[in-house]
This record gives sequence, C-alpha cells and structure tokens, in this order.
Amino acid sequence: MKEISTLMELRRKKLEECRLSGIEPFPNDFRVSHTTRAIQERFTAMAAQELEQVKEQFCLGGRIMSMRNFGKAVFMHLQDGTGRIQAYMQKGLLTDSDFSIIKKLDVGDFVGIEGSIFLTRTQELTIKAHRLQLLTKSLRPLPEKWHGLSNIEIRYRQRYLDLLMNPGVKEVFLNRARIINLIRSFLQERGFIEVETPMMQTIPGGATARPFKTYHNTYKMDLYLRISPELYLKRLLVGGMEKVFEINRNFRNEGVSTQHNPEFTMLEFYQAYATYEHCMDLTEELICHLSRSLLDTLRVPYLEGEIDFTPPWQRFTMEQALIHHGRLDPQDLQDSGRAVQALNRTGLTPTSPHDLGHMLHDLFEKLVQPHLTRPTFITSYPTSISPLARRNAANPDRVDRFELFINGQEIANAFSELNDPMEQHERFLSQPSVQDHDGEEGRLDEDFIEALEYGMPPAAGEGIGIDRLVMLLCNAASIRDVILFPLLKPER
Repeated sequence: MKEISTLMELRRKKLEECRLSGIEPFPNDFRVSHTTRAIQERFTAMAAQELEQVKEQFCLGGRIMSMRNFGKAVFMHLQDGTGRIQAYMQKGLLTDSDFSIIKKLDVGDFVGIEGSIFLTRTQELTIKAHRLQLLTKSLRPLPEKWHGLSNIEIRYRQRYLDLLMNPGVKEVFLNRARIINLIRSFLQERGFIEVETPMMQTIPGGATARPFKTYHNTYKMDLYLRISPELYLKRLLVGGMEKVFEINRNFRNEGVSTQHNPEFTMLEFYQAYATYEHCMDLTEELICHLSRSLLDTLRVPYLEGEIDFTPPWQRFTMEQALIHHGRLDPQDLQDSGRAVQALNRTGLTPTSPHDLGHMLHDLFEKLVQPHLTRPTFITSYPTSISPLARRNAANPDRVDRFELFINGQEIANAFSELNDPMEQHERFLSQPSVQDHDGEEGRLDEDFIEALEYGMPPAAGEGIGIDRLVMLLCNAASIRDVILFPLLKPER
C-alpha cells in the first residue's frame, strides 16, 4: 500500500505540472474518427508497401496499457472499447509541446492521437502519431499482474479493473448482451410484444419467496420489490394483449450462492391459446437458436465437460424421474408415510410432512436434480406446490407444468395457466401464509382475482433465468461471473 501511495503522489505531481504548463488534464474536445477494430479489420491483411499508399489520417482515443520510452522515440499500446493497437511517437514528427507531454504520461492515462498507419519491422500494425493530446490523467496505477481467480473478490468488487485487465471477462458480458438481444428478436419475430410491469408492488406475488420491503413516503404505504412479474403479465392477457414478454429484474431476499443472487434477471413470456407443451417446444427452439447463433454449435463446453443441446431433449414426469434417477419404489410416491420414510433414508427432514406433493419435491431436489446434466424437461408437478398452474385433466393431483434442468440447475419454469377465478381464489387460500421479514402475514391479491373474473383466455406462461442461461453459454462457474456488479458484503 505504501508503494501505491508513493506512485499516486508522483501522478498527482504530474497532474499539477500539467496544469502549471497550461495542459488541461481532463479535456473533452478531442474527436475520435476510428476505432482500433475498424483499423485492424481494414488494414491487417495489407503489406507494408500497400500501407505506404494510404494517405488517410486516423484519430483514436484510448487508455495507455504499456509504454516504452527510448528518449527520442516512444511506443505505446492504446486500448479502446474494441481492442488494442500500437502507437509510435518520434521527436520531430510531433510538435515540441506535444512531445513534451510524454514525460507527464503514465500507463493508465487516456490519450488522443492523430496519425498515419504503417507496419513496423516486426510486422505490427501501428499508428505513427503527428498529434498527441492528454485526455484523462490516471491518478491510480493499474494492477501490474492480474491473477484471475486468486483475486476473485477484488474482481467482483472492482469489476471495472476486471474488465480492463481481463479481455475474457469483457467478452462474457458482450455475449450476455448478445444473448438478450437474440432472445428479444426471437420472441418479437414470433409476435410477442415487450412490456414493462411494476417492480414496486403492494403485494408481492407470482412466486413463493421472501421479498425486500420498502416504504413510500408520499402515499404512506409499504411496498415490496417484486419477486416475479407474473400476475401483472397475466393481467395483460385479460386486457387482450395475447403475446407478451418482459426481460427485467426480480428481487428475492434469500440466500447467496454460485447459483443465486438476490437481484437477478428473468425472462417471462405469456401466450394466449397455448399450453405448457407449446412452451416446451418454444424453449427448446429458443435455446438451440442461442447456442447456434452465439457459438455456432449445439455442443457447448462447460467447466470440465460439455453440454449437448441437440434436440430432442429428454422428458420425464416427476414420478418417472424419481423412479429412474432416485431409485424409489413407485409405492413410495403414492403414500405420505412411505414418502416420509424415503426422506428419512436420504437424511432429509420433511418440510411439509402432511403434504405428499411437497415431500416428492424434496426427494426430487435431493435425489434427481443433481443428475440432470443433459437438458431435461420434468413435467407433471404436484398441484399443492403449483398454486398458479392448471390442473391436469386426467389427474387433478398434478398440474400441466414443466421445469427445465441443465447441468443440475433449474433454468426455466412453465405451465398452462389457471384461469378459473374461483379455483384460483381457493388455491391461494390453501397455501401456507407467506411472511415477510417483519413477520407480517402475506395478503391475498384480490385485484388479480378480480381481473380473472373478467375472463382470461386459456394460456401458458414461462420464466427463464437469464443469468443461469448465460452461465451455461459462456462457460461460467458462478452466477457472479455473469452479473457485472453482484451483491457483496461491505468490505468494512
């Protein structure tokens, strides 16, 4: 730390020297005409003799990432938002005042250069500067070495340095933006309309989760950050918007892990006159489209292995998965007493010992989910754990629902929607009271029930976790690797 303080003192001294000599250290009057990528794409394949015929002048702005000063000649590597390029400065090519600026420069400073293009003897494409201008004086030295995972907490806390020093990290977030744009265009091409629904809600609904609570001073009322946009998107189906989607934040006041961040991005879409089976087909098509468009393959490397997105994806009912992967006897799935015994054998305490549906789900999470590495749809969920889903016509103890699992992670959840307002009201009332962090009992969303009473068309809806999907497509081990600024405890 003492060494950094000394370097910062030297940089502050150079800053004052700039000002005393009439050099503005933070101007905003330099205009860029080209990016490094544009120059490299146009000229990298040209021979030195061809480049000599290029009379065009190039204005670039960027951060100095390295600098070699030979007295009367200086080489720099400049980095802008598209890449890096070498710049060459020579006494005599620059004015004396421009060349004198070099003594006041450090790695990390932003400069603007104007010049022509040529190849060095080492065949490196280079800008020969005829003009040099300081654009931003950096007062802290950049890290000389960046050790990746050994500095993982610093990477998350100071993401700006992570992006600056590690090109692979920046590529992850560029790919994240591409994935979201691909999702958006995929749905829009199929007639879906993008909408925005409230993030502050008087009653948090659409999922079972602990909400974050806030307070509105003017209205003197409690509000909650949403845990899901579901109930508002369904209101739009009532209003005649038959295909809608939203890509935005959800907030859940729960645990933090490699798969969970309290603030996360979700895609939710709803379609009138569709079923959960339509959603399965659409989901398979969407993710295969993302994999092909982004990576040009359906076989994606992930950590030490590979994920094969080649369709068709396997499909199991929850009971089939418990028998196949969990090695359970079919009788264990029909009787609450036997389900409790199966839970005890696996070392689990039943969360709801009187509800068979909850116990089957507990067994599924323990015995089956870790084995679902290939893309797998699990269908036929218990009705008691699916209060917003339509009952299966042949078996009222099950609903028309699926969850998609890839690499042991839940990626998507979808179902045919329950649109009977009286049954929905009863199903809400049958759920255990949801308490917020102040211990207040959850309230029934009467306005949503009223909306259903006006009539909602038969429909299906789905939520897809964007962060987890990006993890899979970008080969990231932790959700924090695909969120620019994940939530962390204060350093002090």
